[in-house]
Amino acid sequence: MKALKKPLLLGTGWMCVGLGAVGIIMPLFPTTPFLLVAVWAFSKSSPEMAERIRNHRLAGPYVRDWQDEGVIPPGAKIVAVAMMSAMLAYLNFMSGAPGWAVASAAAVMLAAAAFILTRPSRRRAEED
Repeated sequence: MKALKKPLLLGTGWMCVGLGAVGIIMPLFPTTPFLLVAVWAFSKSSPEMAERIRNHRLAGPYVRDWQDEGVIPPGAKIVAVAMMSAMLAYLNFMSGAPGWAVASAAAVMLAAAAFILTRPSRRRAEED
């Protein structure tokens, strides 16, 4: 099993980089969460790749902010909560989903929104 760990983590990292790349092109498909998982997987299998993502010109600051201090920028919070609200409205009013499914989705989205909104918006050094 130990012999499979590194290749599985490398595969997970590359798969998440690929999904993150898809998120750049496709609206509503997240990029940063996939890159965060990729950095985690690469940190255990290929530290050089993890550092390449952390130092990337565009994605790097978001990844570093989250990894170093748990920061989610205000704009990302707004987009995340707005998208969850839109998806819940669609599920409730247009999909014909049963009430239990809507209530379950609402509970999960509410918990996710609470988590997102309670994360810091800026690094501590920026707040001073």
